[in-house]
Amino acid sequence: RMLLSFLSEKTISYAGCLTQMYFIYALGNTDSYLLAVMALDRYVAICDPFHYVTTMNHHRCVLLVAFSCSLPHLHSLLHTLLLNRLTFCDNNVIHHFLCDLSPLMKLSCSSTFLNEIVIMSEGSVVLVTPFVCITFSYIRILITVLKIPSAAGKRKAFSTCGSHLTVVTLFYGSIFYVYLQPLSTYTARDHIATLVYTVLTSMLNPFIYSLRNKDLKQGLRKLMGRRKSQAAPS
Repeated sequence: RMLLSFLSEKTISYAGCLTQMYFIYALGNTDSYLLAVMALDRYVAICDPFHYVTTMNHHRCVLLVAFSCSLPHLHSLLHTLLLNRLTFCDNNVIHHFLCDLSPLMKLSCSSTFLNEIVIMSEGSVVLVTPFVCITFSYIRILITVLKIPSAAGKRKAFSTCGSHLTVVTLFYGSIFYVYLQPLSTYTARDHIATLVYTVLTSMLNPFIYSLRNKDLKQGLRKLMGRRKSQAAPS
């Protein structure tokens, strides 16, 4: 729907707008919790490798994924219902490329006090909790890796986490910038940060997670070598 808005259709129905916002928050937070589960997986693999198979068994993995998918939908439903209770007057132009919570709340001609309180309380907990889990996991991983005597062992452990850390930095950096600020400070510049976590991170995911793939590395070297040879003066 966002791509359709880019290409041709510039209008969206009220129901369509709420639906788009619901899935943005539901799927975006699902991604957030899955990143936390991946950090936990790396923590167990590096810090407790001998018990990895029993700790991260199939049943526990299914429970973690089920929780990561169900809680974000409840979170998104709450904010969608709270937004639906607001009154919207004449100004119906959304200053954004998608139906996001802050620009929609700015269009309301009724009080958004309750919405802002819920965003800063419940929203912050839902948003920050997986980030805290990721931070804790990587602190423990760092402590464990620094105890490894060989440089090769340290390099192998860090390479296991490199791609995941890159995605976490892009994803959470842009999300915290957009949502952990008062509604009054929200400006058009925040659209760029929204673009990072909605489009850029998802687009780069296959490339980032493939950086450890030897075939991809060889292909990149060949491509860079070919471009250098073409750019060199004859």
